[in-house]
Amino acid sequence: MSRVKMPEVNAGSMADIAFLLLIFFLVTTVIETDVGMNRLLPSKETSPPVKHNDRNVFPILINKNGEIFVKDDIVELKKIRLLATAFLDNGGAEKSSKGYCGYCRGDRSSFSSDNPDQAIITLKNDRETKYEHYIAVQNELVGAYNDLRNRESKLLYSESYTQMEGEYDNPKTSAKRKTELKARIKRVREMFPLKLIEETN
Repeated sequence: MSRVKMPEVNAGSMADIAFLLLIFFLVTTVIETDVGMNRLLPSKETSPPVKHNDRNVFPILINKNGEIFVKDDIVELKKIRLLATAFLDNGGAEKSSKGYCGYCRGDRSSFSSDNPDQAIITLKNDRETKYEHYIAVQNELVGAYNDLRNRESKLLYSESYTQMEGEYDNPKTSAKRKTELKARIKRVREMFPLKLIEETN
């Protein structure tokens, strides 16, 4: 009995086709880059933690349901910026004291922060808090700092803090201008230093 010889499939061009497809997908695929938040991590210190007066701390809690609590009261997201701004800009220290804030325009309440240098915002999250809720609150807090920094920057330099930061980060900005901007940005940041402590339950 004779065997029928099956014709062979010519697979020589398959490698070329696979290679061309690979190149096509590599060239046409858009790889998204994640943009993170710019945060300076605290240095490792062995000294005991500094005690702060309760009025100089602004506690915020986001629970797993996305509810925002400020000093045990439920608050809407849109009010976070206003409350944080009022807290940072309060200037409650007495005029005769060392910590008096001459540029603060707040209510100068004795129940709120003494000055921006002592004002601390604590943000506590549940382990089940959704990322979008956390980011939304972060944006409002950074917005509060930027609003106050913009106000002082316009008074001092006739340009906003955020404009100066953008110009400083621009690679086309001259070295001389960057040196000038760096000093100005540092001064405005010292007026309203970002003191945000984050915790997780």
